[in-house]
Amino acid sequence: QVQLVESGGGLVQAGGSLRLSCVVSRSISSVYVMGWYRQAPGKQRELVATITSSGATNYADSVKGRFTSSRDNAKNTVYLQMNSLKPEDTAVYLCNAKNIYTLDNYWGQGTQVTVSS
Repeated sequence: QVQLVESGGGLVQAGGSLRLSCVVSRSISSVYVMGWYRQAPGKQRELVATITSSGATNYADSVKGRFTSSRDNAKNTVYLQMNSLKPEDTAVYLCNAKNIYTLDNYWGQGTQVTVSS
């Protein structure tokens, strides 16, 4: 079983920044594609960013140029740097690990991000 624990959420004013972290309970060096998702009240969960073991990233159009995902395989940790935050970024942010061989998906419990206008 793989466990993921997110941290770093909070309340921030529009235009501010937050850095989310996701610590994984086992090595993520080559087996897992890591992802950040978010879910706002009454809305479907949406993909925010993904990062492969080699560091290749992909972002939702709504966050391109503002959010940056990175990973430290030695620390089994992925990060989401969020800049120029907007009220519409308000959501619970969840970390995801997908095993590229088995396609098993693992989720963290989420961390709340609230952006005030």
